[in-house]
Amino acid sequence: MELSRKDIENLKKRIPKVIGKNIRDVRENKGMTQTTLSNLVGSDRQYLYKIEHAKVGVSVVKLIIIAKALEVDVADLLVDCTLN
Repeated sequence: MELSRKDIENLKKRIPKVIGKNIRDVRENKGMTQTTLSNLVGSDRQYLYKIEHAKVGVSVVKLIIIAKALEVDVADLLVDCTLN
């Protein structure tokens, strides 16, 4: 599949928002605060806030660490991260 520049730009904007929302939804469903999760993953709360609000991208390693701290499969945090 060939991706146009427009497709790539769309993904760069959309994927961090989807991942951030998924992290926030799982965290809130578990009754966990940003502070608690940030302590579990070794980051400060502001960095987690920025991830959840798509102000920064999250590395694959950090995403896996967050998934482990939330006790979910990393795929759960990638729901809706399709090319469409």
